[in-house]
Amino acid sequence: MMTTYPFQPNTSPRRQLETSIHWLKKNLFNGPLSTLFTLLLGYFAFSAAWTLLDWSFINADWVGSTRDDCRSDGACWVFISVRWEQFMYGFYPQAGLWRPRLFFASLAILILLLAYEKTPKKAGIWTFFITVYPCLIATLLYGGVFGLEVVETHRWGGLLITLVIALVGIIASLPIGILLALGRRSNMPIIRSLSTIYIEVWRGVPLITILFMASVMLPLFLSHGTEIDKLVRALLGVIMFSSAYMAEVIRGGLQAIPKGQYEAADALGFSYWKTMGLVILPQALKVSIPSIVNTFISLFKDTSLVLIIGMFDVLGIGQSANTDPEWLGFATESYVFVAFVFWLFCFGMSRYSIWLEKKLHTGHKH
Repeated sequence: MMTTYPFQPNTSPRRQLETSIHWLKKNLFNGPLSTLFTLLLGYFAFSAAWTLLDWSFINADWVGSTRDDCRSDGACWVFISVRWEQFMYGFYPQAGLWRPRLFFASLAILILLLAYEKTPKKAGIWTFFITVYPCLIATLLYGGVFGLEVVETHRWGGLLITLVIALVGIIASLPIGILLALGRRSNMPIIRSLSTIYIEVWRGVPLITILFMASVMLPLFLSHGTEIDKLVRALLGVIMFSSAYMAEVIRGGLQAIPKGQYEAADALGFSYWKTMGLVILPQALKVSIPSIVNTFISLFKDTSLVLIIGMFDVLGIGQSANTDPEWLGFATESYVFVAFVFWLFCFGMSRYSIWLEKKLHTGHKH
């Protein structure tokens, strides 16, 4: 039986209207009880949407510099505009704000180039993005060379620290996860056992505990006078934690590849690494795209946990701003703004994942 949907392509406007009306009668107004529930749910949904729209836009205050400029009953976005630079860059020096701004701009350009289907030499851009680019950004933000002032990482914050942790975690966890997944499926007992132990240990410990251990306990095991930057410790914890989860995602993709693919590679005389690099891994990664992106989204949201070790990401800056005596009472605006920032990035990754699935025909769809 063919399923009809409210909107179907390649049909006339009249046919689309008739199809839509048929779908509404069948699914939303199929009898008195169904009609009643549809009207009630529609009323509550419209009321909630209108209340949110009225609070966030219609009756909101947008322009000003103090809380006295917030006189309406709606949201006070003046609070966000006054704290904008802190939400974006934390406590980065005012004179050096061009450096994180350059980081944001370059990251946006690279993402657009990689997302655009017809970008030439995309493989070279990917290689630059995962190898050279992180080093350049670390040098730019920290300074100490080329006359750049040194900015200690404890002054970084806001969206800057969120993107740095997420970007490094995503770039590093994927290749490490691939190696761990291959190690867990290895025929060599020692490698298989070590990979399994690593994965199970790190997957069995909450990230908040790992961050706490990296910040508080790790320095106790170092020799006297040896110090590791707090941000570096947090990055190591995030990478080790995320790579364990990524390994299981990749392992699931490897198990989905038919045995015939391995036999075909053996028949062609391919070595183990050539088989994995040219035949198995491309298919496994394609199958695992939804799970991989889901892990990246979880990693991006988990960056807010660095607040426990004294690092103020965008959520930490929001909580800190809520304690300002001059702006008490505007916590709702702060949390709504932070939630929107996280949603924007997570939604973008999700939509890119869907587009990539369709482009690569994930699942061998016809």
